[in-house]
Amino acid sequence: MYLLAIVHILQSTLLAVHSCPALCACSYGNSGTAELRLVQCSDSGISAVPINVPADTVKLRLEKTWISRVPRAAFYNLSELRFLWLTYNSITSIHPSSFVNLKALRELRLDGNLLTSFPWEGLRDMPHLQTLSLHNNRLSSLPAHASLFLPNITYLDLSSNRLTILPAEMLDLWFPLPGQQGGPVQRRILGLHDNPWLCDCQISMLMSLSLSLGSPVVLMDQLLICSRSLGQSGMLLTQVELSRCMRPSVQPAATRVISPLGSNIILRCDATGYPTPTLTWIKTSAYNDCCQEDIVENSEQLPKHLDSFMQESPRVGVRWSIISLNGLSYKDAGEYRCQARNMAGISEAQIKLKVAGITRIFRIPKRKSQKTPAKSSSKYRKPNQSTATTNTPAVKENQIFQNIPPPLINKTQTASNLVSKAFAIDKTYKTNIADAKKNTQTSIKSKPLENSTTALLSETLV
Repeated sequence: MYLLAIVHILQSTLLAVHSCPALCACSYGNSGTAELRLVQCSDSGISAVPINVPADTVKLRLEKTWISRVPRAAFYNLSELRFLWLTYNSITSIHPSSFVNLKALRELRLDGNLLTSFPWEGLRDMPHLQTLSLHNNRLSSLPAHASLFLPNITYLDLSSNRLTILPAEMLDLWFPLPGQQGGPVQRRILGLHDNPWLCDCQISMLMSLSLSLGSPVVLMDQLLICSRSLGQSGMLLTQVELSRCMRPSVQPAATRVISPLGSNIILRCDATGYPTPTLTWIKTSAYNDCCQEDIVENSEQLPKHLDSFMQESPRVGVRWSIISLNGLSYKDAGEYRCQARNMAGISEAQIKLKVAGITRIFRIPKRKSQKTPAKSSSKYRKPNQSTATTNTPAVKENQIFQNIPPPLINKTQTASNLVSKAFAIDKTYKTNIADAKKNTQTSIKSKPLENSTTALLSETLV
């Protein structure tokens, strides 16, 4: 029974893989090296994305159906899918996670639907996507963050929509500055025609740059129509005289900044221009001082474009940006440039940052510990050196006591014997001292008596 169950599961899986969805046609195409499964569903009775499309499908076409929405993970089982066409349906919404697991997808077409917005962040699930066609929808705006998900797109068709302006971030993507392009310039094909563009310098500069020699952008149709304001009749862009173009100007908050080591600082610059300029920060040089040769040699390669900064646009034509440096170190010192760019030109301002206290540091010699001199003993005193206490009897007694040779101590002697001998020595010493004092006093008293007797004899003789 267990084997029969396994066989049944395998058969069901094989049927699911090789079966064709209802109202769809499945076929194989030859790519030269292998046969590729193609699935086409174009019946008007289809109102939802089929869920039983064979897993080995390489190209899926859902065309001219009543599909109105693309749900989450609608194509999750189609990991080998390379071409997805959802053209001329009634799609009004696409879930941001609709394209999960489409790692091999190369081409996505959504022409002829009713889309008013597109989930640009969903392009992250299709890292190899190169062709994106949104022709003939109802898109009225192109958000600035869309540029973050379009670096690999080489064919982008936005024609026949309701677009009026292009964000500056999109123009930076299509016309990168020298040094910002990681590798060789990638050529792109853009479809921008049949949109009610506003006549401004942004769309005009895009047109002129696309016509320049070696331009990275090629327009499908160069006859773009624009109008002075929404609702007005349009005219060819080449016939419009644009006067609102203004090259950006940059004003830094400070041109020289000195801050102590370990502090936190913010560098800021403001830019004005039309179209609203975008700002970038570049560190062009390290601190070049006589005492910082080692730091300059070990610094990273410059100039370097900085990624961690903020920028905001409070109104049209104005943009500000700040860069925050926390815990300043020696390598942060140097020259920073705030660069503003729009379709009319490029401007920049420089800010010099110096970290206070940057000097060459020598090794400080260790301070020798000053030892307190030991008390000098009597044997190191000079012969003529004397103190106030050397003439006192106590000192003399000590000196006399020190001249007494120490008694010979036998290991077999007891503590009581040693004590008795010590008392005997002390008694002898005290007796000697008393006799010496007595003799001294006697000699002193006898001298005056002798003098008086001599005086009496001398008077008698006279």
